[in-house]
Amino acid sequence: MGTDLNAPLGQNRKTRLSGTSRSRFSMSRLALSFGVLALAGVSAWAFLSPSGLRKAEPEKRVVAEAGAPAGKPVSGQEEKPRQGQKQSGALSGANVEETLTDNGAVVTKYSPKQRDGDGPAFIEVQKKGQDPRMAAIPNDDLLEESPQGKLPIIGPDGLRPMDQYARPWSGARGVRIGLVVGGLGLSQTGTQNAIRDLPPEVTLAFAASGNSLQRWMQEARRQGHEILLQIPFEPFDYPANDPGPLTLRVDVGAKTNLALFHTALAEITNYAGVMNFLGGRFLSDADALEPVMRDISKRGLLFLDDGTSAQSLSGTLAETLDVPQGFADLVVDGQLDRTAILKKLDELERIARRNGSAIGVASAFDESVSAIEQWVDEASARGIEFVGVSSLVKDPQQQ
Repeated sequence: MGTDLNAPLGQNRKTRLSGTSRSRFSMSRLALSFGVLALAGVSAWAFLSPSGLRKAEPEKRVVAEAGAPAGKPVSGQEEKPRQGQKQSGALSGANVEETLTDNGAVVTKYSPKQRDGDGPAFIEVQKKGQDPRMAAIPNDDLLEESPQGKLPIIGPDGLRPMDQYARPWSGARGVRIGLVVGGLGLSQTGTQNAIRDLPPEVTLAFAASGNSLQRWMQEARRQGHEILLQIPFEPFDYPANDPGPLTLRVDVGAKTNLALFHTALAEITNYAGVMNFLGGRFLSDADALEPVMRDISKRGLLFLDDGTSAQSLSGTLAETLDVPQGFADLVVDGQLDRTAILKKLDELERIARRNGSAIGVASAFDESVSAIEQWVDEASARGIEFVGVSSLVKDPQQQ
């Protein structure tokens, strides 16, 4: 009797299971049918549209080869190499391939390639300033031997002492001031105080007739100062006012003046340029000044005129001979009084705000150094950027 009662239930279970199986089978057939139809549709579309899903060969183009400068197409023409060493672009020693894919994207592939030639290759970069760790050590490539000693010269790769020994600056378009404190080397105490107390943004000028110049130069460079060399030129009241034994004079001829000039240049190294020490008469005589300015140009130096002589021809000759040259806008310590110096420095700031930049000069007196030290800190808080004088001169190479 139990068996009879359970029989229909078992039969119902089998019936339900069979129905479920048939439903799944139907759904599988339906899905398969849709898949076949979709594949057929895609195949037909691909047949009618040859560019649809047909994989095209990627387009490849080599954009750089070994020795080719970065950013330039390969033209078969190489830049003129440096003397003794090969000049190279940033991608020298590499193949660079750009592949244009079907969807318009560009895939760049880099692969190594053997360099041509032997030895290292130079990658051309613009260089200005010197590694602070090496600032007291001269670049031997920028020196030449002479009867007077080692003289500055433009390097075999075109690097100028003006650029090598310049103090780098931010490059911002703000108000800039260059302050030059000269007469270093004449007083040992004054020189020590100036190097110790003045901010590194202040340019220091060493008198060619000073003492212990090489030692003081090294100390100034270690502190981050850009430096100039002051050359004694003949003033109008010479010999009553005598700048020293190395004074260049109007009536001695170009040969003697250049010998004196080279003797002064050999006193130290690592300077960005030269500056006059007195010299009203010499600066106003074109025949006397022209050979010196020509030599300055050949050596890759700048020339700073202290602006004390209204008759100076340095600007005219500098423009003709491609000499980087600048004029001081103001002598800030004409009156050796702290209050007067601070007023002059405020006036220099007004000039800089009006013109965008200004150059002030002073001597290494205690009053001048103390006032400049205080004022630079205050003016910096007002947004003034103090820079080496090399960044403010008119440079023909930057025109």
